[in-house]
Amino acid sequence: MSYPQPLAPEEKLADAKKLLGLPRIVVICGSTRFMTEMNEADLRETKAGKIVVKPGCDMKSPHELWSDPVEAEALKVRLDDLHRAKIRLADEVLVVGDYIGDSTRAEIAYARSLGKPVRFTHPEVDPDVRIR
Repeated sequence: MSYPQPLAPEEKLADAKKLLGLPRIVVICGSTRFMTEMNEADLRETKAGKIVVKPGCDMKSPHELWSDPVEAEALKVRLDDLHRAKIRLADEVLVVGDYIGDSTRAEIAYARSLGKPVRFTHPEVDPDVRIR
């Protein structure tokens, strides 16, 4: 007698989102230098009926919450962990901007390792597309 395999956490999450009737969830990734473009992408994706999550802090802009360098470094680590959680939650990833830095490159690789579809506002910056 064969027994069904238990569902992986990702499958449980997908099933729960279906049961709840949730729209697709898109996470916006990219350098925070593109916050204006991220906000525009948020508007367009929301208009398309999707739930949007994106970076909530632009640490390149001065703010009292990250004015202390030691606290700022610890906050950056926590924010990176939080953004990876957003990627796990999302159904798809939208990379904004015409530049891909190390952090965004790592987020793209992480999303793809999870089988998440990845779209780009500037497809030419996709690190997995080889110029021939």
